[in-house]
Amino acid sequence: MVERKAMKVDRRTAGRVLLGGATCGYAATIAYPVVRYLASGAEVADEGAQVNEITLGKPDEFLPAAGDKDVGKNFAFGSRPALLIRRSSGEFYAYDATCSHLGCTVAYKADAGKILCPCHGGTYDPATGKNVGGPPPAPLRKLEVAVEADKLVVRRAAKKG
Repeated sequence: MVERKAMKVDRRTAGRVLLGGATCGYAATIAYPVVRYLASGAEVADEGAQVNEITLGKPDEFLPAAGDKDVGKNFAFGSRPALLIRRSSGEFYAYDATCSHLGCTVAYKADAGKILCPCHGGTYDPATGKNVGGPPPAPLRKLEVAVEADKLVVRRAAKKG
């Protein structure tokens, strides 16, 4: 028979082990939201199948209402939300409508003249998609808009390089 020795743990060692475990748990609790923030909701939401092109209605269907300067409309670009903006000058802009902060869906607010995120108050410039206020760390992804055969065609922008 093999004889086993009993291991004795004094109070000081037990206290250090418990304090070390609590410290590790506290550090993980603090680190998790930081890691999620740095991962950015837009990249997390980018998983899954991607659509490269979608055809919307006629350009005249996206006219501003009487008295409005611009009009914005959210639509589905595959399984992802997207945003189409028609400026009073007649120009079209389209963006991936996923906020770069935590992945909320943004919308165009004509009265403010900005793209707004309802979750944490992030704002974007409707002409460029650049983040101009609030916590979003990056601009919205731009989509290309073209009028082909009297239809609006929105497609994923070609990657550079």
